[in-house]
Amino acid sequence: MKKIFAFALCIVMLLASFACAQKPAANTEKSEEEPDYSFANGDQYEQIGGTLNILNWGEYIDPELITLFEEETGVKVNYVEMTSNEEMLIKLRSADNPYDMCFPSDYIIEKLIKDDLLQPLDLSKIPNAKNIADRMYEVTNTFDPGNQYSLPYMWGTLGILFNTKMVDETVDSWNILWDEKYSGQIWQYDSIRDALAVSLLRLGYDMNTQNPDEVAQAKEELIKQIPLLKGCGTDNIRASMINGKAALAVIYAGDAILCMEENPDLAYVIPKEGSNVWFDNVVIPKTAKNVEAAHAFINFLNDANLAARNTEFIYYSTPNQGAMDLLDEYFTENEVFNPSDETLARCSVYHDLGTFIEVYNAAWDEFKAKMGN
Repeated sequence: MKKIFAFALCIVMLLASFACAQKPAANTEKSEEEPDYSFANGDQYEQIGGTLNILNWGEYIDPELITLFEEETGVKVNYVEMTSNEEMLIKLRSADNPYDMCFPSDYIIEKLIKDDLLQPLDLSKIPNAKNIADRMYEVTNTFDPGNQYSLPYMWGTLGILFNTKMVDETVDSWNILWDEKYSGQIWQYDSIRDALAVSLLRLGYDMNTQNPDEVAQAKEELIKQIPLLKGCGTDNIRASMINGKAALAVIYAGDAILCMEENPDLAYVIPKEGSNVWFDNVVIPKTAKNVEAAHAFINFLNDANLAARNTEFIYYSTPNQGAMDLLDEYFTENEVFNPSDETLARCSVYHDLGTFIEVYNAAWDEFKAKMGN
């Protein structure tokens, strides 16, 4: 998935080539008025009609926005939830794929482009794309060259959530997840790429390595970690950390914010060895039947007011600068939600591994077998 290209370095190197990225000028003017996060009925969209089939992650959009879009356009939205990028990939490859738009992650978009499963976006139908921040386009350009096939929807980081009452030392390294002092109080993340990335980075390796020996070493370190783990989880990690049932957890930044709201003893850090900065982008499959409605919905989601409202519902970071200009300091000055460039310089995106993913899968299967899963 990832090559350790520092986030800031990517930005510098890509600026020269960014002119071909088809990105409209950003609108950074901040409104002096109290933002209205409703969507006024009017002539923003003509009645488009038909059905729009959307494939997205669970709890990953404010449901009221779907209702507003339906009322404004006459489109009937059929919203289907997915549980993994791999599930989405299978559905998009099926001969009877019904979806008009979906929200895959960075490395999957790279793969979808290689497999010729996406159609280029028509930016003339998405004028609100101008609201996306420059630095977001600069990064998404690394997995969607020219930003032709996707627009960033949400983004964030992977890091360590820890209980400051249970951990009395500085948390700045992935090494702490292998500290026997916290045996039985550590959550690993139940994801092939995320768990192996943690182990690879701890060893000083590239998160997107295609060196089988490095993957094997990372696997062995994960196996050594098993006796120290409370478990290998996903959504269940949140309740455990909120309730003080564990000391340390690998977690996404958005989930960390929710946990920290519920338990002020919790804190989040991106380790010094680096981590993943991920992007979920919106794309339109080649097989889409209601392309007009798909473009209209993408434009709708990138309205600054609506993007701000959506962010407040989801709690993940928005790439929409117009929305950031409307959000209050709780979000904009929150280092977890809005990490500094210095922090992001330690992070990079996952990339498609091609057939080498089978090496990762085999390593993961062995780790899970040792865990008894």
